[in-house]
Formats: sequence, C-alpha cells, structure tokens
Amino acid sequence: MSGGFNPLQPRELDLPTMVPLERDLMSGEAAATLDDAKIFAAPADPKDLGRWRAQLNVWRDGARKRHGEPTRYDDDASAWASKCFTVAQVWLWDELFFDFEAQRFTPERFLADAHERFGGLDGVVLWHAYPVIGIDDRNQWDFYDVPGLAEVAAALRAAGVAVFLDYNPWDTGTRRSGEDTPELAAAVRRLGADGVFLDTLKKADPELVTALDAARPGIGLEGESKLATERIADHTLSWAQWFADSEMPGVLRARWFERRHMQHHIRRWHRDHAEELRSAWLNGVGIMVWEVVFGAWVGWNDRDAATLRRMLPVQRGFHRWLVEGEWTPLSVTDGPVVGSAFQLDGVTLLLLANTSDEDAHYRLPGSGWRPLHAGDTANTITVPAGGIAAAAHIGAGAPVPDQLDVVHAALAGQPARQDTSFRHRPAIRLSAPHWNGPVAPASSRSTPAVTVAAGEYTLTVRFRMRETGMYDGAPYVDEWKPLPPRLHDQRTLDRHVVLPQPVSVAAAEVSEAEYARFLDAIGEHTDARDPERPVTNVTFSRARGYAAWAGGRLPTEDEWQLAAASPGFVRRTPEVWNWTESEHSDGRTRFVMLKGGSAHRSEGSDWYFDGGVKSPDFSAKLLLPGLGQDASSSVGFRICTEQRNTEQHNDDARYAQAPEEEETA
Repeated sequence: MSGGFNPLQPRELDLPTMVPLERDLMSGEAAATLDDAKIFAAPADPKDLGRWRAQLNVWRDGARKRHGEPTRYDDDASAWASKCFTVAQVWLWDELFFDFEAQRFTPERFLADAHERFGGLDGVVLWHAYPVIGIDDRNQWDFYDVPGLAEVAAALRAAGVAVFLDYNPWDTGTRRSGEDTPELAAAVRRLGADGVFLDTLKKADPELVTALDAARPGIGLEGESKLATERIADHTLSWAQWFADSEMPGVLRARWFERRHMQHHIRRWHRDHAEELRSAWLNGVGIMVWEVVFGAWVGWNDRDAATLRRMLPVQRGFHRWLVEGEWTPLSVTDGPVVGSAFQLDGVTLLLLANTSDEDAHYRLPGSGWRPLHAGDTANTITVPAGGIAAAAHIGAGAPVPDQLDVVHAALAGQPARQDTSFRHRPAIRLSAPHWNGPVAPASSRSTPAVTVAAGEYTLTVRFRMRETGMYDGAPYVDEWKPLPPRLHDQRTLDRHVVLPQPVSVAAAEVSEAEYARFLDAIGEHTDARDPERPVTNVTFSRARGYAAWAGGRLPTEDEWQLAAASPGFVRRTPEVWNWTESEHSDGRTRFVMLKGGSAHRSEGSDWYFDGGVKSPDFSAKLLLPGLGQDASSSVGFRICTEQRNTEQHNDDARYAQAPEEEETA
C-alpha cells in the first residue's frame, strides 16, 4: 500500500454504481448519480433482475430527455467506430512495428502477429511522443514528423485497420508552433487518421470536436476513462479503463445509453484480463490490447488471448445484433455461467461467460439453437474456465443469418486455452555493431581521461520511477491506477558490476570541433566546430561510430558513473545527457541509459522526460527511436578506451554484471 490507498484494489470512484430499484430514475438526484456511473452494478439477488432491467430503461429514457438524442451516430461517416472492437496501442518504435536493423516500419509484421494471437485488429493508436518528449524542445507534433509515417498509416487503413493519433494536451512546456487545435487537425489530414485518442482527457472541448470534424468527417474521439453522458453525443468511442465490476457482471452506462457507442475495456498493468473480457463480451463492446506500456512488457497470457480470438468473429459477424437488437442483460444466471441475449429479426444471439476457474456446462433451453464454437452440441455448451461461449437461436420461420456459417467456420480452429502464466521478456544488453568505417590515426586520438580501476563495485543508482520502469519488468504489476507517490517517485537500485580490466573514460564530452574531424573523415561536413561546446544532435548509432573511429567505444553507464567520481571528470557547457554503451532489447522495446542530465528542462508536466543537471548516480531510461529521431539537442557523448592487450576484445569478457533486481523507494 502507498499514499493511503491500496494500489491493488479499485478506488472508490472505480467501483460499480448500485441501481435503486424503488426510486424514480427519470430525473432527480438518483438519476444524476447514475448519469455519472462507470458500470451499473448487477443486483445481488437474481430475483431482482426484472426490476433492475426496468429501472435501467427508465434511467435511459430520462437521460435521453436530459441530454438529448445522440444523432451523430446516424451519420454514415461515424458508423465505422461501432465496429472497432479491438484496438492496439503501439509505440512507433515497437520492434514488431519497426525493424531497427533495416531502419524501416513493418506494420505488416505487427498486424500478422496480432491476427495470429488476438484474431486481428480493428484499430491502432500510433503512440509517438511520450515517454521521450521533454528531453529537448521538440513538441508533440515534431514527433509525428517521421519519414514514411504517412505511408504506414495508409498501409494500416488499406488493411482495414483504423488509425488513431494521440493528442497530449499537457504538452505546454516544449516549443510553441501554434495552437493545439489547428496543429492536431493538420496532423489528422497529413496522416489520414480516422480517430484521435485524448490522452489524460475524458472528453474534448466542443471547439476541438468541430475542428477535427472538418479535418475528417466522422472522426472518432476516444477519451481516457469515464465519458460524461452528455458528451456521448459527440464522442463515438471511450476507454473503459479502471472500471471495477460487480460480482455478477453489470452493464456499461455509456453503452446502455447509446448502443452504437464503442468502449474499449483496459487494465493496462494486469496480467489477468478475464474480468474485462467478460464485461466486454456481455456488453457487446471492445478491448484495448496494450502489451508494451511505454516500454514495459505486460503481454497477454494464452488463455486471455484465446478468449479474444473466440470473441471477435462473433462480435464482427453479429454486429447488427449488438447495436440494434433487443438487449436483455443477464438473461442467464446459472451458477458461474452468466449471459446476455440480443434478439433481432427472429434470431437470438446468446453470449455466455464463465466466472469460475473450472469449465462449466450450460444446457440450452428448448430447441432451435446453434452453438457457434466447435465442440458444443445443440443441447449443451461448454463455457471454458474464465472464458466465453455463444449460440444463436433461429426462431420459427426466421431466416438463417448469412453470417452464421461464416462465424462458425472462423471459430472452428479457435479452441479455448487454460494457460494463464505470464511470459516474461528479459531485457538483454546488446553489443555495438562492428565499425566498418575509417579509423583515426593513433597520433590524433590522445584526449584527457580518467582511469577506472578493474575490480568489483556495488553502485547505487537513482532514478525516477516512470511508467517505463528501469531495466526489466513492469513497474506496476496488477495495479489499477498508479498514483503518486508510487508514480514518479524517486527510487534507488543497487547494481553489482565487475570490470575485468581498467578503462579510461574521457574527461569531457566530445566537442563540436572533435566531431567535425570525424565528419570530414567520413566525407560529410558541418559548420559547427566550437572546441568547447559538446556536440549534440548525434544519434546513438553515430556516437558509437565516432567512438570506434577514435579507437574506443562509449562507456557503459556504470563506467560513466565510476569515472564521474574521479578527479578531472568535467562537464562541457551547456550540460547535456551522455549516451552510454547500454543498449538493451526485450524483443519489443529498445532502450539506452543516459547519464549526467542536461541544462534543458521542459516545465509544466510530470509526464516530460527528466530535465536538469543530475548527480553522477542518476540514470534515465530512454526508449530508443529509429530513423534519426533519437538525435537530440540535449544529448552528447564521451568515449572510453580499454587498457588491455589487443587480443582481448571479447565484449562479454570485458563487461559482466549481476541481475539488477534490488530496488528501493
């Protein structure tokens, strides 16, 4: 527990809202309370279900009178949002989405993986700036100015996947290039976006809605967490984030108010998604798949991924039933099996969920049923542990829906899974690639340096606990909403480091003049030749190249920290972060540790990257972008050489380290 709350338990405002069974819900205080609900809690006693459903209808009728009819959904340009069942939040430089070796985007690889593991995507949020933004003066629009990104967005849309941009309203402390509204509208037009995710916002200002509608008619606006009832009219999507449910699954307030409003359930730090999948299934809404939360791996387990694969063909195929059919929530309450019914054109779609950890068997009432999942019979459905199942009832004289056979075929190869184990992705330290360029003459390599002796060291490292975590693992496992003091808390970790031989770390960063000689050697040119200013706007790859050209390499973050404690170690001005030889990858995220801090500080939000000059023991985890986007006016570097025989050049031998696990607040 931290800060007076238990982060593993829902907060009071996350809890479902009880529906009064005796009070007037057309207007008044009780109705206003339900207007503000996340989920309408199911009654504890199934005998009350009839009155509960009647009260939900009364509330909706009253809410429509108070807030008006949401006519936006009648516009054909907005209709796509109600079919956007599964959305992925993707960091532009996710290693499934971007190939670092080839330095090109690979949306086709990302979509293929999503199809295999989740049943495909209907939308993608292109996450671009946070958690890198703030390291220098670049604003959020600068981080969308990426070569080839418009082509990526076009490829996604061609594959039938809606493209969402991310809007960061808290970005007020970087360079100002104009007002946010025209900037966002321009980005929507330039990238051909279908929707906008409103980071940290529940809703957009009406002026922003109008401007974005002009940029893309029918644009989908999706806020984070609970959307006010009166704004469902102009926001066709919303997150169902941090929504705790009742013991018997309840009804999503926004979905009940407007059936064509799409919600995406998400608990980003959880390793068990069964409850949110169950709620999405019974309410006919979608899921946000987010496996890499700002550089922290939180991947889905096999059971939950299989559940989503079994959900999506039904939701997509029977979309009309979910948005137009007569919805009877909790039409089934049979032990651990609960279900909702959607009736349209004489056909009833029955969606079942199992709230227990054991398989359950549900006997279908009467005849005329067609189970949708393989292995079930016309009489009995097996609802897998923590999973879902479905059946369709064809009424007498009703035509058989064309999509019935299509959905049944799509589900034929989708069995339920029971493995709920979490598959870790350890972050592996990567070696620098071999330098194939020229090498500076030995006579020109001399530079003042400090020596770090060989030996074993225990280093205390300080850092700010951001959502990126540090070296390995997710920082907020199974937490609902990380809040201060856990979020952005100053913490320490201990690192056991072995240096097999002494190293010499340059006393100062490489200067503009020194770097200019390197550019001359490789056939490039720069006018920046100041002998005192640290060179900046150098990519991590180029910094490695310079170090190799100069006969050395970048110092590791530990060597940098040890050297900084030695006499003679200095900082050029203006102070800049230093690249270190610390590239890591878990197969989805590349990151590098920066040392030293910088003179630059972006003010106005805790979401910005760490700014200001830091003590030598401070480290900052930088998620590594590609295509030159890692070059920054706030990042420079210094070089390191090893004092060893020439045949001793095995990278693994020169650097060894124990797991970085010991962490304290």
